Amino acid sequence: MMTEHTLLHTPLHDLHLELGAKMVPFAGYELPVQFPAGIKAEHLHTRSKAGLFDVSHMGQVSVSGDDAAAALEKVVPMDVVDLPPQRQRYALFTNDTGGILDDLMITRREEDFLLVVNAACKSSDLAYLESAIGSMCRIAPLDDRALLALQGPAAVAVASRLAPGIASMKFMDAGACDLDGAQCFVSRSGYTGEDGVEISVPADAAAALARALLEFDEVMPIGLGARDSLRLEAGLCLYGHDIDTTTTPVEARLSWSIQKVRRRGGERAGGFPGAAVILDQLEAGAARARVGIRALGRAPVREGAELVDDSGTAVGVVTSGGFGPSVDAPVAMGYVDAAHARTGTRILARVRNREIAVEVTSPVFVEQRYAR
Repeated sequence: MMTEHTLLHTPLHDLHLELGAKMVPFAGYELPVQFPAGIKAEHLHTRSKAGLFDVSHMGQVSVSGDDAAAALEKVVPMDVVDLPPQRQRYALFTNDTGGILDDLMITRREEDFLLVVNAACKSSDLAYLESAIGSMCRIAPLDDRALLALQGPAAVAVASRLAPGIASMKFMDAGACDLDGAQCFVSRSGYTGEDGVEISVPADAAAALARALLEFDEVMPIGLGARDSLRLEAGLCLYGHDIDTTTTPVEARLSWSIQKVRRRGGERAGGFPGAAVILDQLEAGAARARVGIRALGRAPVREGAELVDDSGTAVGVVTSGGFGPSVDAPVAMGYVDAAHARTGTRILARVRNREIAVEVTSPVFVEQRYAR
């Protein structure tokens, strides 16, 4: 078991302590779960103004070489070859049974592809990339970079005060810029459902940049607690909970991340792990689906709760759940069999030996406000 003495620290660790953060272990790091304002206040501030998140625990990886795009298409179902420069896409590493090894972001830069992978998976992801495509391209972890996310309706306006060019970026645009004297790489993206930017910054400049951003009245530091409730309201999956090696992209309703060129009939159809399973499901459908789950009362329905029909037959399971401050109600997501996946279907969640009435909904509980 990892102790507090073996937990890793991000470059913002001292700043978090200075700001009064409550620190917790997460993915091998000691990270802030909340600041003195509290999770609800941090959540609502991000929805109304701008929240600053330390996501430096995420893995940043450079993949380069003449065959890098073709190599990456051997490990993801995404169209990498046609990805324009300075554009970013969501992608999935899949296994031979169609399960999801990790979800990630891929950005084509002038000299390489930048991958941002989940913290808990970055060691296994690096090993997998080296094994699967290391002979075709150069793979280099960017351990000297930190990652900040500035999210919320005021986020881009704030960032643009330091780098005016950010204002003209659209959702999933990316590019290099100077922020507070640091050479950064910025994408207009995030994990909250709100407009915003993610900033790859040299580790030794991260704390200074964070301080500069926190000087703006609109910006509040945000911890893991609000990060989780924000993504859950927005219907965004958390790896290891809502998606994992037992779920396929089709079951997870992530089929939109598989472009036509990689599907049957496309110019570069298949060729990725689990292609037969995934492409069959794209055509015939899957036996279960990820859905939103709305409790019909005020009691929250949390991860692991069994979902049953009126006869008590198991029809699914909750994978994430909690209280949504923006909607002032419990929110959850999970998987149900295809027969119960229609919006409006009433089922039951078993919580502490009692059954709570719930309704199947879209996984998206708040409008996603990206700058398309």
